Amino acid sequence: MGLFGRKNDNDTPAAAPAAVSPELAALTGDYELDPAHSSIGFVARHAMVTNVKGSFLDFTGSLHLDGTDPAKSTAVIDVTMDSIDTGNADRDGHLKSADFFKTEEFPKMTFRSTGAEALGGDDYRVTGDLTILGTTRPLTIDLEFNGAATDPFGNQRVGFEGKAQLLRSEWGLTWNAALETGGVLVSDKIKLTFDISAIKSAS
Repeated sequence: MGLFGRKNDNDTPAAAPAAVSPELAALTGDYELDPAHSSIGFVARHAMVTNVKGSFLDFTGSLHLDGTDPAKSTAVIDVTMDSIDTGNADRDGHLKSADFFKTEEFPKMTFRSTGAEALGGDDYRVTGDLTILGTTRPLTIDLEFNGAATDPFGNQRVGFEGKAQLLRSEWGLTWNAALETGGVLVSDKIKLTFDISAIKSAS
């Protein structure tokens, strides 16, 4: 059994539940994201020829992992949109403006998980509701479980890497500019990346 559990094959007889390993059961608990050792990034195609990368510097989140009943595991993330950083102040200002994220009116982007499944090995797929500009739509995140460890300060940690794709127009992010050579300045498709370290809360 994986961290989030696997779907049963309806074409095969139901098998007796597999014993949960002590290592997996020990992960059960509530966790807080550690922003100092985590990142949430994005990639957009610019002018049809190159990728522009950015990240959000201010975010919070929590996980509930259930090692004995992985389907009950959940994830919550809140991102402060004013913390967007692409390495260019003018571009960041444009992204915060009414053309894009309208950060004064919509200061947060949120994700609330609604389900998850194991794909085999350390690979998982988490589905949930992503809210941007007051619009909520489903998002699928593919995750790799990087493992668990106790750090030198006694914190119990788990780690994940994740990726997702979305069409920004589906959340009302439609600003663009046509190019003389054809195409548009900013791609509709956006790639999201997650590198998460989370600390287990004291029981």
